[in-house]
Amino acid sequence: QNAKPLTLEAALQAADAPHPDLQLAEAEHNLALADQAYAGAQSDFSVILQGRLQGSKSTIPGADFSADNNVRLTARKNLYDFGRSENSLGAARSVAESRERALLQVRDQRRIDIMERYFNVLLADLRAVADDEFMTVAFLSFDRAREAHEQKLVSTVDLRELESRFQHLQEKRNLSRRQQRYTRELLAEAMNQPGQLAVDLEDPPLPGNARALPSFEALSALIEQSPKILSSNKLLEASRQRLESVRAENNPTLDAEFEAGEYPNRKLEGRDALRAGVVLTWPLYQGGRNSAQLAREQAQFHKLQAEHEKLRRGISLALLSLWSQSDQLQKSARNAAKIQAEYRDLALERARGQYEVELKTNLGESEAYTVEAKFRQREVEFQLALTLARMEALLGQPLPKAGTK
Repeated sequence: QNAKPLTLEAALQAADAPHPDLQLAEAEHNLALADQAYAGAQSDFSVILQGRLQGSKSTIPGADFSADNNVRLTARKNLYDFGRSENSLGAARSVAESRERALLQVRDQRRIDIMERYFNVLLADLRAVADDEFMTVAFLSFDRAREAHEQKLVSTVDLRELESRFQHLQEKRNLSRRQQRYTRELLAEAMNQPGQLAVDLEDPPLPGNARALPSFEALSALIEQSPKILSSNKLLEASRQRLESVRAENNPTLDAEFEAGEYPNRKLEGRDALRAGVVLTWPLYQGGRNSAQLAREQAQFHKLQAEHEKLRRGISLALLSLWSQSDQLQKSARNAAKIQAEYRDLALERARGQYEVELKTNLGESEAYTVEAKFRQREVEFQLALTLARMEALLGQPLPKAGTK
């Protein structure tokens, strides 16, 4: 029973399957979520049970050490820390949001990788068919010349020339066949199915290639919504909030504290079995620790600012490159490849007619050129589909209709 051909839609469904790239991005996101949860828990109640085995000695002359053991249960809750925990939590939340956007970018890249490798398999199959046809024609020419050489009708030099051409095309055909397997291996890896090589692939229609391309100016207006820009913005915001949190280290903290204690060896009535109060803690001097941490966070913020600007410029250049490539493929390459394919179809029909009346024997070569023209036509379509997909992934949204912003 023959398996159904693999479709592009089915292959793309593997983009969400477990894969090292995806697992790494998910792990980074989960780490950021854990940091966010930790930052949010800094103001939670803390409850401490403390037991002491100790002795004490009175100041009365001649008194001995006596047991003064105790057990205390202390509960503490931060009431206000003048922005320290709020900014720490905000920074952790911003990092988590940045990692979430990065995870979406990895999924988009996984889809593009699978699409590209799917197309490479189809092109490798077409290339192998064309190279096989060219090799067959070269062999027939060499075989006929070998017979003619035995009859002294073809020189040794001409025979060796035909043999050399045949050997060259045979090696090219063998390389094409190896590429058929290699591209399938790469596709299986991209789909996270190593070793499960698809035999037949369906050639997708790619209707999206026919849509009108928006102007570069219209696309440039969407750069600020790029997932990479949004992710970088979140990292910048996290750095700003960390700066504020470090500055707040010099501010006081206000805590509510509750304590219950048991002092079995004390006979005095004022042993404070229950205690409740509000504790104000104000750091007056911390050495150079806070200044050093503040300087580090400021340097980190400036570094992120520079990286953000570099990223924006890089995205703009990448978008221009993709847009230019798509424009050239749509307006020039597609038409040229179509005309070449139509010409080769006509030439093949003519060669078949001439072959039938035995006027020429170049049918095999015409068939090879026809396959090669189809190869070029599909190559253009695949390149166009990939550039459009890369632009959408870069902008984080479908391309707008032409003429809109």
